[in-house]
Amino acid sequence: MISRRTALALAAAGAFAVSAGTAAAQPLWPAAKPITIIVPFSAGGSVDASARLLAGKLAERLKQSVVVENVAGAGGAIGVAKVVSAAPDGYTLVMGADSPIAIARLVNPAAVKYDALKDLAPVGLVNTAPMVLVARPGLPANTLAEVIHLARARPGELSYATSGIGTVLHLAMELIKDQSQVFITHVPYRGGAQIVTDVVGNQVDLALLVSVTALPQLQAKKMKAIAVTDDKRLPTLPDVPTVAETPGFKGYDVVAWTGLFAPVQTPPAIVERLNHELNEVLRAEDVKVKMAEQGAIGGSGSSAEFGRFVAREQERYARIVRAANIKE
Repeated sequence: MISRRTALALAAAGAFAVSAGTAAAQPLWPAAKPITIIVPFSAGGSVDASARLLAGKLAERLKQSVVVENVAGAGGAIGVAKVVSAAPDGYTLVMGADSPIAIARLVNPAAVKYDALKDLAPVGLVNTAPMVLVARPGLPANTLAEVIHLARARPGELSYATSGIGTVLHLAMELIKDQSQVFITHVPYRGGAQIVTDVVGNQVDLALLVSVTALPQLQAKKMKAIAVTDDKRLPTLPDVPTVAETPGFKGYDVVAWTGLFAPVQTPPAIVERLNHELNEVLRAEDVKVKMAEQGAIGGSGSSAEFGRFVAREQERYARIVRAANIKE
């Protein structure tokens, strides 16, 4: 009996064995040339780190070079657009994060011309990462309920920082504001490092940070952890409750996520082969450890399941964007 892995490899090979009208057949995918994974952000961030980790592991499994190319700009939209317009041959992929994939077009439709749900083929969920609502040391509130009470007593006086307008961090806090009907002023930053400096220095009251950015400062007790945005507590912060544990926030669950995508007309057999190999890589213990060090949890599932996940996320983001009237 042929194994599923062998069947996927044969199907992918068959899908890409094209003669092009010459005597010699085209090389079978992925033998023709290296595979490029576009990271739509600068080198050194969490998305870049995940891409480089996966590139090495996928190269081993596919017996082909897998290179990472950073194409930063416009909050990730430039890199994603490059893959949308790339040849759908399985050799150009994008490590797409939540913001440029499912949010950017909602907040800036004039600038973001692609529709990720129509223009990209979902390969698989790479990871998810919970976020942490943190507070400056001097804020007279230690729980989300106390933050809400303080915001109601001092409407418009409190501020919160995120890494930018239209990021999942921004939307996560706007959802908290919407569900509690409080007004807290958003202060967008260009990155997490400056946010940390200003929270620790009592320059901004609150911030939404990915867990890996917040953890060192919380462990050093330089700022306060208020709540985790995931639906379960973090093993690294077991004493910090989830947002959903606060009365009025039942069902709250927002995480940052990253996934692998290909141009939309990439042959289905190649997409499924990539999904299979990605899932095998994410099952490896050393990969799980590296993901945990980055504050993330490896994904899993079929390409179709990932596609449905992205569609649900975009639908939810659209509701938040409309409710908060977020525009860029």
